[in-house]
Amino acid sequence: MDSKNVRTRFPPSPTGFLHVGGLRTALFNYLWAKKNKGVFVLRIEDTDRERFVEGATESIISILNDFGLIPDEGPFTQSQRLNIYKEHAEKLVSQDKAYYEQTEKGKAVRFRMPKDGNTEYEDLVYGKKVFQNSLIADPIILKSDGYPTYNFANVVDDHLMEISHVIRGEEFLSSTPMHIQIYHALDWQVPYFAHVPLILDFQRKKLSKRTGDVAVTEYMEKGYIKQALLNFIALLGWNPKSTKEIFEIGELIAEFELEKINKSGAIFDLTKLDFLNREWRKKLKLGPESDPLFAKTLKLKPDWNIDNLKAVWPQILERVSGPSTLETNLPEFDFYFKEPIYDASLLLWKKMDPQKAAESLKTISKFLENLLEEGSKVDVETLQNKSMQFINKKHLSVGETLWPLRVALSGQKNSPSPFEIITTFLLLGVKDEIFSRINSAITKLS
Repeated sequence: MDSKNVRTRFPPSPTGFLHVGGLRTALFNYLWAKKNKGVFVLRIEDTDRERFVEGATESIISILNDFGLIPDEGPFTQSQRLNIYKEHAEKLVSQDKAYYEQTEKGKAVRFRMPKDGNTEYEDLVYGKKVFQNSLIADPIILKSDGYPTYNFANVVDDHLMEISHVIRGEEFLSSTPMHIQIYHALDWQVPYFAHVPLILDFQRKKLSKRTGDVAVTEYMEKGYIKQALLNFIALLGWNPKSTKEIFEIGELIAEFELEKINKSGAIFDLTKLDFLNREWRKKLKLGPESDPLFAKTLKLKPDWNIDNLKAVWPQILERVSGPSTLETNLPEFDFYFKEPIYDASLLLWKKMDPQKAAESLKTISKFLENLLEEGSKVDVETLQNKSMQFINKKHLSVGETLWPLRVALSGQKNSPSPFEIITTFLLLGVKDEIFSRINSAITKLS
């Protein structure tokens, strides 16, 4: 096909806010248009007036712009094109290819589907598709209120807007023979169709709000970076046929091919999204102020304040797998800001007795007091090196020295290393807290 003739469209309905599936449809249409130096069209399909949501159109346009999926043409709005649909519906009636039907609400127009033979077409993802015409009921194409149905309006608009490729969700597969027959009835050329697989949860069921089917804006509010989210969505049902996972938009355009879209459902994997978010954070070298996850954390823990959060931030990034686990993992860092509560037995390394643990804490505490009073720069690496030199010189057990120390400081079985904790306390300006907690642990053991 002549690449100059490639025209794709994204036709969202403003019946709610844009979800992941909608953003993926927009992305695939955008990529195919840009891949072929074609045109990407935005069309607002607002003919379902009963489900219309105020502000949804503006939100959809804002999100597309935010993600860089800026249309070359549009937005066109179907509710402003009612005369066009009426004209074509009446043309079909005049040719006996459609007919009026009286309903409770008034006159509607139904399209006359052929009752014999099959409708066949070659789907660019699913291959040859064959539908038996006798199994398809005559669809309403113009409602009694003068608004067209989706099945009619999208055909008329796709033709008049010269759309070459209709790339949409798998749920529209069953409507395609109806659309093809409308094209034929109006003597119009049928575009190429490519249906993309459903997005499923790990049980291979359709996504629900609980399993990830939420508005795109909610992911942004959770702390996901837009580049990571777009990267993730691109890989939902599209396989680049390589081990590469991190894609910028230009790389996606270069590699995108419709034949690389999978037929089977795409699994929505939050772990993968968290991974991509972490990789993009490194790639963009985000500091706390520019990282959306930082803002989200501060909302969850307002009592920590910005300076405190900055001190703990590197450890949070290292140990929280991503925004999806943020809320459950944040309490693990509360020990920096309040005295931990724990049982004395946690201070014991393996078969260590309480008296030996107390002696070990006294020894390492004396070393730390001397070290931290020297006034030399003490970062994590320096502290670790000097502590290990001391432990080796005194022939102490590493486990019996560092385990009680770490637990004394954090009150946790799993926490950052004692060197990270100590340097963080120093950053927070609460050096006394180090020795207060060690002394508290010694008291517990006695």
